Amino acid sequence: MQESRYNPGRIEEKWQRIWQDQEVFRSTHEDESLPKYYVLEMFPYPSGRIHMGHVRNYSIGDVVARMKRMQGYNVLHPMGWDAFGLPAENAAIKNNTHPAHWTYQNISYMRQELKRLGYSYDWSKELATCHPGYYQWEQLFFLQLYQKGLAYRKKAPVNWCPDCLTVLANEQVEAGLCWRCEAAVVKKELFQWFLRITDYAEELLQDLEKLAHGWPERVISMQKNWIGKSQGMEIEFPVNGLSSSVKVFTTRHDTLYGATFMSLAPEHELVPELIRDSPEQDRIREFIHRVSAQDQEERTAEETVKEGVFTGRYCINPATGENMPIYLANFVLLEYGTGAVMAVPAHDQRDLEFARKYNLPVRVVVRPEGHDLSPDDMTAAFSEPGTAVNSGQFSGKPTAQVQEEIADFLENKNLGRRKTNYRLRDWNISRQRFWGAPIPVIYCPQCGTVPVPREELPVLLPQEADMPLDGRSPLPELDSFVQTTCPECGGNARRETDTMDTFVESSWYFARFTAPRRKDAPFEPRAIKYWLPVDQYIGGIEHAILHLLYARFFVKALRDLGYWSLEEPFANLLTQGMVLKDGAKMSKSKGNVVDPDEMINRYGADTVRLYCLFASPPEKDLEWSDAAIEGSCRFLNRLWRLVEELGPALSPVGPCVDMNAAELSPQEKELRAAEHGALRKAGRDMLERFQFNTAIAAAMELVNALSQHKEVLTARSSGKKALSSALSTVLSIMAPITPHICEELWSRMGYKTSLARTPWPEYDSRALLQDEVLVVIQINGKLRSKMSVPADMDQEELKSLALEDAKVQKHIQGKSVTQLIVVPGKLVNIVVK
Repeated sequence: MQESRYNPGRIEEKWQRIWQDQEVFRSTHEDESLPKYYVLEMFPYPSGRIHMGHVRNYSIGDVVARMKRMQGYNVLHPMGWDAFGLPAENAAIKNNTHPAHWTYQNISYMRQELKRLGYSYDWSKELATCHPGYYQWEQLFFLQLYQKGLAYRKKAPVNWCPDCLTVLANEQVEAGLCWRCEAAVVKKELFQWFLRITDYAEELLQDLEKLAHGWPERVISMQKNWIGKSQGMEIEFPVNGLSSSVKVFTTRHDTLYGATFMSLAPEHELVPELIRDSPEQDRIREFIHRVSAQDQEERTAEETVKEGVFTGRYCINPATGENMPIYLANFVLLEYGTGAVMAVPAHDQRDLEFARKYNLPVRVVVRPEGHDLSPDDMTAAFSEPGTAVNSGQFSGKPTAQVQEEIADFLENKNLGRRKTNYRLRDWNISRQRFWGAPIPVIYCPQCGTVPVPREELPVLLPQEADMPLDGRSPLPELDSFVQTTCPECGGNARRETDTMDTFVESSWYFARFTAPRRKDAPFEPRAIKYWLPVDQYIGGIEHAILHLLYARFFVKALRDLGYWSLEEPFANLLTQGMVLKDGAKMSKSKGNVVDPDEMINRYGADTVRLYCLFASPPEKDLEWSDAAIEGSCRFLNRLWRLVEELGPALSPVGPCVDMNAAELSPQEKELRAAEHGALRKAGRDMLERFQFNTAIAAAMELVNALSQHKEVLTARSSGKKALSSALSTVLSIMAPITPHICEELWSRMGYKTSLARTPWPEYDSRALLQDEVLVVIQINGKLRSKMSVPADMDQEELKSLALEDAKVQKHIQGKSVTQLIVVPGKLVNIVVK
């Protein structure tokens, strides 16, 4: 017996079971006869519970996947788990358990949460990056990159979190604090493993042009800025009294004659040698320690006070031959350029502020057109192009010409060379943590660094490890893991105890999804060729730089290793906005978290999905509203009641059914036009623009039209057919958004085939042509009346009819009409005074 009241819990459970039993969402293996569509949302970290940000992200992806299936595509829509990471370790310590136990327990719970929402995932493709069957291939990639010279080890200053006891990337340091635990970050020198992403800097930059039509302009701009290409000169400044030189990269070598001092990053490799004999060593070292602990953004911010310390050493300006004092400066970063800046205070504001503070010389070498600059009176540096002055043989020439001539001059004297520089730095993948993929390297006293043989992969994380309470990784003290045999000489050796950055796992997971069960290779070539690139990738703007850049790098590196010919991983990218409450991002500390489970229990999954898709365009932030989700719930109840009320009059005629317009009544024609118009708008908005909110609004307007005409139309057989067709179209439009209720109502109308297997309808443009149109009449812009007129009525007739309207006559009586504005088929505006 069918229920007369809408019971979302029962209906959603019913249809989820049917979809699962019939494997409705299982992708067809590489079927060349079908067009393919790979839609992927950024996979989640299994933290234990999904949040509303997840719900919004995955609801967007699910609409795309369901619509593409209805369009006849062979759709791949997988889900998996970005399962390595620090929170699992912290939870394991807190709960006295192994990170694997905590992680897999969370995966099990979150999987059920996602299934409750009715997402059309192909669960046969599910993967977890913490499984050895996944990370063994990551270890293989590392070995192959190492053999190719793209993975290397060096000692480097790193951001160290003393609480998390691990290295942090620059992007993981926020205002000098760890992004995870908010502890103050310090600098520390450690041996680290790096991937040589800089070898691909130019290709990563140039290939952004290939993504211009599919990626948001904002993301492309962020990646360009992060790669940071600049062209200039690398110039050597010999240090007085030492055999060393300071190397500087500059794009303004036309100002070389104006360089009066040298600024080094406190972490610069020459600093120990420069200050070795200085009587001020202690003061200098205190400055280095203090500045090195500061956040990079803070050090380079415009409002930060520029400060430094003299090293006691001088270098020689290769153009003037003058001695330039060498300072350490807080605003110079080791990570950019060479970590040294030739200071030209007349033409750089930071240098000018520094020079004024420490009474250093200022020399003007570029004159603006029309007037001279006085170095003693300058409060603002002149940084624009101009004419060279005080520049020896180059004086009097435009700075653009001087750039080329000075470059030739320096290269001829072997004092500099033209160079292209990138802000991008090699990727530090070493993490001093347990819960990550072990780096497959062995250290032998005799043979040095030795790669683990391929046949010994995977190097497994030990299940017997106990997590130290202070948060340290147990691997360095676990002899069963560390102690091993050298593959080359057979002697005693030890394993690398660092694990890989978790960004490594997320840099190639999209490719593994195409054949996640293959055991003898990371990929199935036929599946890779068929499915990749991902057609639509969906995720937060916070991943615009690192994750996307690393994934792009991995695709190019694996291409060069022979795995595929793929150039880019994601053809199209949608970055959805955040879900806010009370104007702020949801967080437990703010007490403004909305629990998806609670909302599903109260309203049902379809209402939650509808609200997330209707409340805001996907690229904008969504402000949570309890009143608005109530409205979404009311709409679905209204749709349910409409089908119940029309029950006997409905039949499975299909959406946008063909009807003879000549035999239709005016109301039937009006409903038919509304139906085909709604389908046209919804299709365009959902498929071409991803504007789900306006597509939903079109369906709601069609429901309004159905409610308006239902009593009149049920009296005629053609009217019942028009009602059935229009309601079928409503359900087709809403099916990707609220799939459970639509499947149930579709079934109740008599359809035998699941909506998920039903093609997307096609509208008939002829049905949009109306015999009559409704024209509104305004007086001085205010609505005063409406009238139905023939669609082809000319403007003069419209004007006459509008002026004759009784309501209009009442409002214009005693006034003079100065203008009549007609928008054909829509409105007449009468201007009076």
